Amino acid sequence: MSDIPMSADPHVHVARSPWWFTLLGRMLEPWVKIKREPAEPASLLLGGASVCYAIERDGTSDALILERACREAGLPSPMQLLDLPGRRRRSVFSLSRREGWLFGRTDKRGPKEPIGQLIRALEADPSRDIQVVPVSIYVGRAPHRETGWFSVLFAENWLVVGRFRRMLALLLNGRDTVVHFSAPVSLRNVLAESQGLTAERLTRKIARVLRTHFRRIRAAVIGPDLSHKRTVVDAVLNAQPVRDAIAATASKENLTQAKAERRARDFALEIAADYSHPVVRSTSFLLSNFWNKLYDGIAMHHFEKVRAVAPGHEVVYVPSHRSHTDYLLLSYQLHHSGVVPPHIAAGVNLNLPLIGPLLRRGGAFFLRRSFKGNALYSVVFNEYLAQLVDRGVPLEYFIEGGRSRTGRLLTPRAGMLAMTVRAFLRAPRRPVLFQPVYIGYEKLMEGKSYIGELSGKPKEKESLLGLIRGLKVLRQRYGHVTLNFGEPILLEPVLAAASADWRESTADPDAKPEWLNRAVDGLAEQIQININRAADVNPINLLALALLATPKHAMAENDLLVQLELTKTLFQELPYSDRVTITPMNPQGIVAYGEQMGWIRRVRHPLGDVLVTEGEQAVLLSYFRNNVLHLNAAAAWVAACFLNNRRMSRSSVVRLGRIIYPFIQGELFLPWDEDGFATQLQDTIDFFLRRGMLESQGEGRLLERGPGQDDGAYQLRVIARSMLQAFERYYIAVAALVKNGPHTMSAGELETACTLTAQRLSMLNELSAPEFFDKALFRGFIQKLREKKVVWTDENGKLDFAEALEDMVRDARVILAREVRHSILKITPGGENERDLDARPPDDPQATDTGDSLHERHVANEKHRHQPHEGP
Repeated sequence: MSDIPMSADPHVHVARSPWWFTLLGRMLEPWVKIKREPAEPASLLLGGASVCYAIERDGTSDALILERACREAGLPSPMQLLDLPGRRRRSVFSLSRREGWLFGRTDKRGPKEPIGQLIRALEADPSRDIQVVPVSIYVGRAPHRETGWFSVLFAENWLVVGRFRRMLALLLNGRDTVVHFSAPVSLRNVLAESQGLTAERLTRKIARVLRTHFRRIRAAVIGPDLSHKRTVVDAVLNAQPVRDAIAATASKENLTQAKAERRARDFALEIAADYSHPVVRSTSFLLSNFWNKLYDGIAMHHFEKVRAVAPGHEVVYVPSHRSHTDYLLLSYQLHHSGVVPPHIAAGVNLNLPLIGPLLRRGGAFFLRRSFKGNALYSVVFNEYLAQLVDRGVPLEYFIEGGRSRTGRLLTPRAGMLAMTVRAFLRAPRRPVLFQPVYIGYEKLMEGKSYIGELSGKPKEKESLLGLIRGLKVLRQRYGHVTLNFGEPILLEPVLAAASADWRESTADPDAKPEWLNRAVDGLAEQIQININRAADVNPINLLALALLATPKHAMAENDLLVQLELTKTLFQELPYSDRVTITPMNPQGIVAYGEQMGWIRRVRHPLGDVLVTEGEQAVLLSYFRNNVLHLNAAAAWVAACFLNNRRMSRSSVVRLGRIIYPFIQGELFLPWDEDGFATQLQDTIDFFLRRGMLESQGEGRLLERGPGQDDGAYQLRVIARSMLQAFERYYIAVAALVKNGPHTMSAGELETACTLTAQRLSMLNELSAPEFFDKALFRGFIQKLREKKVVWTDENGKLDFAEALEDMVRDARVILAREVRHSILKITPGGENERDLDARPPDDPQATDTGDSLHERHVANEKHRHQPHEGP
């Protein structure tokens, strides 16, 4: 071999590739387009060590792809010859080999022979080092929709495919080939760290480490190998907690052991996903066309931050839940971004004929709405979830329990969170990371059904026939969708904050430490807070905030443009968080887009056009106002203080804000403590002063707005009215309780009285916001009163309250107009102890009531609106 030139490395000889190898490479080149990860892998190499590549599977095509990738990256060729004891061999080996030319079987001998040769070479020459570079090759990991349906069937998966199938994959998907170079391993260092091991044991150890490495990379790129549902189900049924539950069920219900086991197996099969990589890719292919027909675009923000922090963690995606398309959108976007789609917890009501099996193969696992009364089912489900966590399978579930019908985040139901935490405590092998995701829409498929449900109609049960009937919604366009990834939450710091010795709980899998519920509740609330901190403000949100704050849901075009600019500037200058995104459209573009989407209608008029939303559109629009209501909370409170007052002390605005904050925070999942909210109020006041909407007097201690017809006063009213219904709801609750007196109403009776009062008030005032009388919001407010020790239950189950509750009724006079207070008090049912709550004077001498009723202000406002002007 003297004709072979030497390389710079004396242990390496640059050899010519066989003629047939070169020919095949040229034939393959037009069919293959290589993407290297990282783009410049040469920076990974260790200096002074010979290079030997390790690939996962044996095959000429993989060798050709590797040789080309190395050549294009300026790396040593895998075809060069290494000097080894007794022979020379190519600088590449595979972990598995196949016997036979076309339809061979896998050779179990694997890489022992080449690894053993490399180790013997180092033992023979102590000055020499060899670096092994693991290289993963994926052909067709995620074909694009343009590549065709057939290509999806031959995309990369976990199966060890034959040469014929690999050839088809190259022809169909070769232009989507990924070559992933990992950091090299110095065999000299491995030898030094493994002193005492025989060469044979060391060879097995290196082979095992390489297999684990390739499995981890493949799982990260194309998903975990969970294609065998039976394997997971068997693991669940063989787990000790399930065996104990089977025995207990057999004893309690007088069943044979076999019947109890069959029942447990039926439960496991009802629950378990049947994940299929081909189905996931096929569904992704179909969804590409579906989304293009349905939406004008899907945007993701802050995803790279997730990609950077997620490796090495058990990732649990916890998105907001506003539509049935939520989980499809998130899985689709993750898959197309090169991240494994999660296993999704779905209600068993979605396990429909045809649809259920498809969802199951896409990673959905099903759970019943309630586990009560079925201990065996509960244990089986908990064990199944624990198996997924233990195997490192990414998860997704909605802690709200169901889709929001109002556009607000719902009070979380922490059952799945508790099961995930307990699964981690049982086997804390991999740190758990919860990833909040905000999903924002510009139009919802389910909008009309949500209105019906909030108005009292029963929820329509999911069925295949109902799904077919609902396909008519696909004829519409639904604008843009945004997925914003919020600040992730690591589980271990949450546990450490709840209990310093939380790790001791891992010793007993059945232990239920007293701090667990507190930790889970805090985790659930923080997830909701972080979802809201990643909100997207789209054009429809801004239009809803403005138009729904006017009496007839109409604004002169000039006024609307000014209000849109004001709101955008407010959100930009006082950012809620660094993950909130805001539409780049200017006010004129927002109005045009709202008309295009059919949300608003233009009424031509000689004195200036008017933009209006009316009827059902106005009700639907309230959903999108509620999506971003939390961003406007501080500004709405400051503005509300000047609805009925020309002037008010700065300290009073903040003092009353501190009192109301716990209730706003509980409803909107705001991120601040009371001091933080007070700071936000101060900053908001400064913003209004800069804009000329407020003026300061008395060295800044007193704040004053302009008269009712002033532009600044009008803009403050629009901002205030976005939250006014929440303040009215609070007043309904405290007024009903105080009006009836202590020890007269239970929590359930108060909740019913509040709901009926709000419904009646809504009918009389034609409010286009059905969530105004949402029972869940009243329930949450009453619960917050209990948490604050303002209200408590006596020994007879009736509510008693502190004097602070009567102070809240009195303070409401600062915010709510006389007409509104009287309307509420007149409608609210009272008992024998009924009192006149509005006779007491306000407790704020620096607040000056203008004496204007809502009606009087509206009339004055309408007269002012019809005068042409250029805004403030």
